[in-house]
Amino acid sequence: MSHAEGGCLCGAIRYRVTGVPTWSTICHCRGCRRASGAPSVGWLTLDWGNFTLLQGVPGRFVSSPGVVRTFCTTCGTSLTYATEKRPGDIDVTTMSLDDETLFPPTCEVWVSHKVSWVATDPTRRHYAGDAPG
Repeated sequence: MSHAEGGCLCGAIRYRVTGVPTWSTICHCRGCRRASGAPSVGWLTLDWGNFTLLQGVPGRFVSSPGVVRTFCTTCGTSLTYATEKRPGDIDVTTMSLDDETLFPPTCEVWVSHKVSWVATDPTRRHYAGDAPG
């Protein structure tokens, strides 16, 4: 895959990703659930150099020390997550891709925070917290 594009619900924000993600995960942590209003969030982890903003200026929110989440200020779509713990990486919401089927998740993280009525997929690796590395 050379590149994929995505953006927010209203179309104000557009981006391009290149290469292959380091990780494709589903996160069950409370922070992701609250930020998205969903029981879990799919993320692609990419090298910062593989993410290009094509259109618009997303809003920024420091959701916890060292963590910045971006979103569309018009429609509210959650777009990215960046942490000082991984300064060379950016996480992009899988479902904001135009073709969300390109990078199926291979693992689930923060399963220790999972909502009780959400099932995990037994074919994926599961981590109580962050994925190793």
